[in-house]
Amino acid sequence: INAEYGAQDKWEMEKIVIHKPGSYDTLKLERSEIPEPKEGEVLVQVEAIGVNYADICVRMGVYESAKKYVGWPITPGFEFSGTILLNRHSNSKLKEGTCVFGVTRFGAYASHVCVPAHQVFEVPEGMSMQEAAGFPVVMITAYYAMMELAHPRTGQHILVHSAAGGVGSCLVQLGKINNCHVTAVVGSSHKIDYCRSLGADHVIDKSKENLWVASDKYAPGGYDIVFDANGVSTLSESYKHLKSGGKLVVYGFHSMLPKQGGYLSIWRLPKLVWDWWRTPNFSPFKMITDNRSVMCFNLSYMFHELEFM
Repeated sequence: INAEYGAQDKWEMEKIVIHKPGSYDTLKLERSEIPEPKEGEVLVQVEAIGVNYADICVRMGVYESAKKYVGWPITPGFEFSGTILLNRHSNSKLKEGTCVFGVTRFGAYASHVCVPAHQVFEVPEGMSMQEAAGFPVVMITAYYAMMELAHPRTGQHILVHSAAGGVGSCLVQLGKINNCHVTAVVGSSHKIDYCRSLGADHVIDKSKENLWVASDKYAPGGYDIVFDANGVSTLSESYKHLKSGGKLVVYGFHSMLPKQGGYLSIWRLPKLVWDWWRTPNFSPFKMITDNRSVMCFNLSYMFHELEFM
């Protein structure tokens, strides 16, 4: 790398580093040498990155896969777009200079990233680099939840919590692509029109109406699939509102974490403990008699599954 880039200022990279859990002020801009791509990897000069809620969880120190695979210090970030500088994959069709977007298990908050070649894709015509950087994490998450776990069928009723968010908005669209009846749940009135523009058949604004009374109106017999990333605030009722044969897909616990302040202060720990204690446990004995399923996942543990990552 040094020989190819020449002077030091040409091969130094910048990255955001977090040395300990905390608030926004723990994000530090640091410099280091540009990494050398290994065999099978590409080096990408980053133009844009995606910012996800998981990155906030990493910063607060509550993201388990970050502890398992990296620890402290850590550079957060799962997705990026940029230009391939070096390609060390002999069979890759992506040439140096190609504009790509991709995923990485942490490390995207940087001016350069090295990733396996199969984790980057050429930016399609008509998509900006900014759009490309924010596309893969939410869509791969939604696709895995919908197509690999839920297996929707035409005419089924689907309930999507946090439907105006990144993953939620993708779930709404995938539900409609599969010819399902989609009920979207939002927490603010200004998100209603957005969800309708995505194709949602019904939108529940839980800031203005009772979520579960409204949901019963749109699917009196219960839902075939419920997607829930809220956690304790909705999990029990989400399960109860499944019809026989229904599936609850869980991919987060957002309601347990602070909405303001940016960190877990000692004063918030009692609420966290209380929420953890009252999070429902789903008994397999009851699930058998209910004919309902609960499926959970976190794709940051699945980078070895090449079919998805």
